[in-house]
Amino acid sequence: MVVKVYGAAFASPKRVLACLIEKEIEFETVPVDLLKGEHRDPEFLKLQPFGTVPVTQDGDYVLYESRAIMRYYSEKYKSQGTDLLGKTVEERGQVENWLEVEAHNFNPPVYNLTLQVMFSSKLGFPRDEKVIKESEEKLGRVLDIYEERLSKSKYLAGDFFSLADLSHLPFAQYLVGPIGKEYMISSRKHVNAWWNEISSRSSWQKVLQLYPAPI
Repeated sequence: MVVKVYGAAFASPKRVLACLIEKEIEFETVPVDLLKGEHRDPEFLKLQPFGTVPVTQDGDYVLYESRAIMRYYSEKYKSQGTDLLGKTVEERGQVENWLEVEAHNFNPPVYNLTLQVMFSSKLGFPRDEKVIKESEEKLGRVLDIYEERLSKSKYLAGDFFSLADLSHLPFAQYLVGPIGKEYMISSRKHVNAWWNEISSRSSWQKVLQLYPAPI
């Protein structure tokens, strides 16, 4: 059964796409244009009642939180493709730990930067420079902790690439690209080396090539 992924042009679905490519899982994409409000269409809300992307549909089986989707497919196809969960329960614990860090510490400020810098004009509200400044400061403190962590291991969960790293790719790509704050990565030696490593993976390069950003 081919996995359908809804909303591939946007950041969070790209986590899922990179994961599926790493796991060598066949998929197809279904466009959902958030800027046109297609996520509020009644048919889409039947799949995702909260009206966000991504959504995956595997036959009758539907999931709609990007990190839950990645965990599910990485577990279901654990023996196939790249092992993204770790080989021991201790490694899995570190993967889960840093996935939670990404979700609760890294993602909120970088999401706010994305919304303010990239999408405010498209969504019809003015940029809030105070929010931008505060978000950059918060993100800087998070990246300082990453710098310390990555001085001790090549990747966040240890010396192996995992979902914990992969989950950072879409919004960090915005940060170094259209948001224009690449220095937040490049000014930190170990974070920069980590970013160069994970962003050059063939899975991510394929996602960027096939599914360009919506603006």
